[in-house]
Amino acid sequence: MIDLGISKLALIGAVALIVIGPEKLPRVARTVGALLGKAQRYVSDVKAEVNRSMELEELKKMKDSVESAARDVETSVQSSASDFEKSWSDATAGLNGTAYGSDTSDALGTIGSDLYPTYKHPKKNWRIKQKAMPQWFKARAGVRTRTQSGAARVARFRPRSSSAPR
Repeated sequence: MIDLGISKLALIGAVALIVIGPEKLPRVARTVGALLGKAQRYVSDVKAEVNRSMELEELKKMKDSVESAARDVETSVQSSASDFEKSWSDATAGLNGTAYGSDTSDALGTIGSDLYPTYKHPKKNWRIKQKAMPQWFKARAGVRTRTQSGAARVARFRPRSSSAPR
């Protein structure tokens, strides 16, 4: 690389002063400085682009490794789920009522209906229960029983003016 010391810079400055002249030297120095600044910005942009491309490659490698790990986890979960399904079906094979002999099913009654009760939603009759609320309770609780337009509601709740003529 070029080794520029103070003595070499002074020599270059003296030659430039003699060749260019003292009138044009400031303008040439500004132009050279602007060109050097552009060159430095270009080099820094190229470095940043190279760094971004390297980071992008690293991210792609990381993404591939995460995806492969996710696939491995998915296959292990699926295999364990199939093992669980098999063990569950083996464990519950005798609970459907047909595995018992005819004498035990007669002694126990119908096992299938007692063992697995049907689901009943708790708010199945919500219309009936809502209508069963007494009218006096609705009035006290402030439940609206009649619809009212917006203008009528404003007129109803508008404060009365105290300066009304008597």
